[in-house]
Amino acid sequence: MAHTNEHPGEQAAQEPIKLIGVRETALSVDEVFQAVGDAAAGGIALFVGTVRNHDGGADVDALGYSCHPSAEAEMRRIAEKVVADHPVRALAAVHRVGDLRVGDLAVVVAVACPHRGDAFEACRRLIDDLKHEVPIWKHQKFSDGTEEWVGA
Repeated sequence: MAHTNEHPGEQAAQEPIKLIGVRETALSVDEVFQAVGDAAAGGIALFVGTVRNHDGGADVDALGYSCHPSAEAEMRRIAEKVVADHPVRALAAVHRVGDLRVGDLAVVVAVACPHRGDAFEACRRLIDDLKHEVPIWKHQKFSDGTEEWVGA
């Protein structure tokens, strides 16, 4: 069945960016999920990035994120590009900075759209662009005593 764009719920919302933040405290999947709740959304795509115990064949013991003061503004700029290109009803993105342990949440993003395909596409673009463009740097400490900086 073809979708028509006549119903207002099929359109992007007027103010779809609900939550953007860089946090020094633990992230909440529930907070991000609740921020994108929208009665016109038939699909919410949510991505959670966690700290893994390895990278490039080495065991990771600890990890820290630091960011440029412009990081939150850059996250908003990327969110605005995503909502300009997709029928987004609601969008949220938060990134953690500071010292994290294996298993901690590093980033949580969610996008609500009228249909699941758009939600998946918009969410993937959001997380990919955040990872490539936002000035947040990861400092990894490996079990062999070596360290590495990774980032945008």
